[in-house]
Amino acid sequence: MARPGENWVCQSCGTAARKWSGRCESCGAWNSMVEEAGAQALPGGLDPKARKKGRGPEFADLRGGEAPPPRLPSGIEEFDRVAGGGLVPGSALLVGGDPGIGKSTILLQVAAALARAGKLCAYISGEEAVNQVRLRAGRLGLGDAPVRLLAETGLGDIFAALDGLGRPDVVIIDSIQTMFAENIESAPGTVSQVRAVAGELVRYAKKRGVTVILVGHVTKDGQIAGPRVVEHMVDTVLYFEGERSHQFRILRAVKNRFGPTDEIGVFEMTGGGLAQVANPSAVFLGERQEDVSGTVVFAGIEGSRPLLVEIQALVAPSALGTPRRAVIGWDSGRLAMVMAVLEARCGIAFGPRDVYLNVAGGLRIVEPGADLAVAAALVSAMVDIALPRNMVVFGEIGLTGEVRPVAQSEARLKEAAKLGFDQALVPTGGAKRTTSAGITEISRLADMVHRLVGEGVGAAGGHPPRNR
Repeated sequence: MARPGENWVCQSCGTAARKWSGRCESCGAWNSMVEEAGAQALPGGLDPKARKKGRGPEFADLRGGEAPPPRLPSGIEEFDRVAGGGLVPGSALLVGGDPGIGKSTILLQVAAALARAGKLCAYISGEEAVNQVRLRAGRLGLGDAPVRLLAETGLGDIFAALDGLGRPDVVIIDSIQTMFAENIESAPGTVSQVRAVAGELVRYAKKRGVTVILVGHVTKDGQIAGPRVVEHMVDTVLYFEGERSHQFRILRAVKNRFGPTDEIGVFEMTGGGLAQVANPSAVFLGERQEDVSGTVVFAGIEGSRPLLVEIQALVAPSALGTPRRAVIGWDSGRLAMVMAVLEARCGIAFGPRDVYLNVAGGLRIVEPGADLAVAAALVSAMVDIALPRNMVVFGEIGLTGEVRPVAQSEARLKEAAKLGFDQALVPTGGAKRTTSAGITEISRLADMVHRLVGEGVGAAGGHPPRNR
């Protein structure tokens, strides 16, 4: 048999090449090419005559089959919400996030809650010793939970220990970058090792009906390290978001074969671990001040949950030749588009000024329904006029200056009314007029500018207001 070929594989994106190069042609990463053994061809290949004789697998239809097994509720409602109602037996989950964000903490809390409910849970750590995990469990008040601990990195030894344990209900691997398969001639954390280990763990979950939760490291860009194929192999991908210096953490589902995507769970980091936030809207608006220009309350939707959050904007004269545009919690490209529409369609010029935009509470907004709230915050900061404290704003902005309706407007307004907001600035047709008498519907972005700075400003070609 011919010797298998040698491949150079990028450790950032997984692209393979026949020779070494200093820079990956796919992702542009420098010094990321590592030599790895190539895969051998299958005996017989695609030649039907060389295949082994035997009975092939049979197809099935969509009807019939066994009823799906019930989900395993962890007892942590915010985690179960993101997972789609609980853990599915035989599924694989991938949890990613920045170092120190709380991945190990929340999974240890989940394992303890399931173990206390009578489930057999195994927590396997490749980064910490057993005593270190015990110290964290004691600090979190989980020392009495019957969680089975193991500090091991070899995949063969892990499977042997799991076979000796019996049939666990949940297996947590912390983290997948520290594990290695003995039959792969590469260092732990390389593309080949991560892909092989993930494949074996996913097959173990499907074959044994065990829920496997993998912890993944993230790169500087916030993406889970290793090839993207790992995210395709698992059933659910969860991301932990938030600043380590901030007390709030957001657990977001970006992929879920058994539930909705873009669902979020809100936690607060405390001395006793991650505590659930039952009413995130009230928490995110708890420190909001009165009569301050540049602040707007946005009524958004995260998954199936309506969520109110404060958007803050600051417009200041720039001392630099190129004004600065700084964004936290929103897309910088979307901000540039909203500013361009305000300047071209409404006559609001931001050219010589620095613009800062922040989403309070550490939340990151991804839906386009925040366009109108961002525009209102920018105009309010520009003219130094505060919006009414009891008003919420939402709507999508088009390049022609129109304001388009967004989905689930009624749910947004109900959440706002629950927290005492009796005024709303919404797109035309986005809500029923019978919901509240304080709803103002607009169809053009200039209508919002007219409400803030008067009828003399807001038409295309008009003069920008004076910055007070």
